[in-house]
Order: sequence, then structure tokens, then C-alpha cells
Amino acid sequence: MTDWVLRLIDAGGYWGIFLLMVLENVFPPIPSELIMGIGGIRVGQGRMDMGWLLLAGTIGTTVGNYFWYMVGHVLGFARLKPLVDRYGRWATLEWRDVEALDRLFGKYGQIVVFVFRFMPALRTMISLPAGLFRMGHIRFQARTSVKGKTLHFLDTHGRFLVFTAAGALIWNLILAYAGMYLGKRITEIDQYLGPITTACIVLMVVVYIYRLITWKPKG
Repeated sequence: MTDWVLRLIDAGGYWGIFLLMVLENVFPPIPSELIMGIGGIRVGQGRMDMGWLLLAGTIGTTVGNYFWYMVGHVLGFARLKPLVDRYGRWATLEWRDVEALDRLFGKYGQIVVFVFRFMPALRTMISLPAGLFRMGHIRFQARTSVKGKTLHFLDTHGRFLVFTAAGALIWNLILAYAGMYLGKRITEIDQYLGPITTACIVLMVVVYIYRLITWKPKG
């Protein structure tokens, strides 16, 4: 994977960084640590500018996360109940759990999105529930005017984009400077990311299977 990422960055420059960061957040197996680390190496070599690197990486990250946010937004909270009623057993969820998540995002949605930007794998997954639960917006019933809908859009989408971009900028800054100071050794990270990612996925599957076996509805 390292060679492929290197070739795309060297061929596409900042556009290559942007594209890779979009893909990394739509298809998480591509590690942002490697992408921004290599970008940092190129900054250290004088072949890239740190400001433009961070801009390309942060916009790419935000666009990739916005894709999953829109998937959740289009699905919508209202369409969840029949799905939870029918398939909740397989998700180990009851409707009361969904309502609890809605309240959580209603109070702390932007904080959750910001903090999860620093967590491997989960930083992309959090965008889906953020879209489902409208990023902390208290659900309204009567605001049906064009102005009301516009304000609703700016409130929910705007806060998601701002807090996602803020978290992504900090994370990308750390990775880029790590690449710049560690030099070519940063590419060795690919040797460790594969097993670590696999271990995380296996752990998540084990936890899910355990929950599935032991889960009982409370209601």
C-alpha cells in the first residue's frame, strides 16, 4: 500500500493528498497516518508546502466524512424505528437505545464528532450517526418555511463540517509534522498499521458476537 500511496502523492501533489484523504474516510483501510506522514516527508524535502498540505488533507477528510454524514441524513431518524423494530436484535439495539443516542447527540453532538476525529476506525464511523441524529439539532415540528429549513440546514450541516474540519486539522497537523521530522522512517508505519487494524476489527467482531449472544430486550 505504501508504494501505491507514494506514487499517487508524487503524481497528483496536493490533489493526490485530497483524493487519498477522501478515499481514506469513505474506505477506511487506507490509513491517514501514512498519507499525511508521506506528505510531511515531502514538506521536509522542500517538495510540498505545509500550509497547502494541511488544506488539501483537511478538506479531503471533511469531504469523506460528509459523505457518511449525508448517508445518515438521507436515511433519517424517522425511518429508523421500523428498522430497529424489525432488525434491532441483530444490532443489539432497542428503540430506547436509539432515543438515548438521539439525546446524546442533542446535547453533545459536536463534541462527540470532534473527539472521535482522534480515534482510529471510529473517526469515520461517527459521521453516520451524526447524520442520523442531525448533529445536535433539537428536532423541530412546525418550522416548515424556506427560511426555517435553510437555518436548519446551516445549523446541522454547518456544525458537523466545522467540528469535523477542526478535529481533522489538528490530527493532520500532528501526522504531517511527524512525517517531516521522522523522515522516511514514517513509511515503515505501514508494516504495523496492517496488524493493528486487523486486531481492532477482530476485537470489534468478538465484542459484537458476545453482545449478540447475551443480548436480551429490556422492554
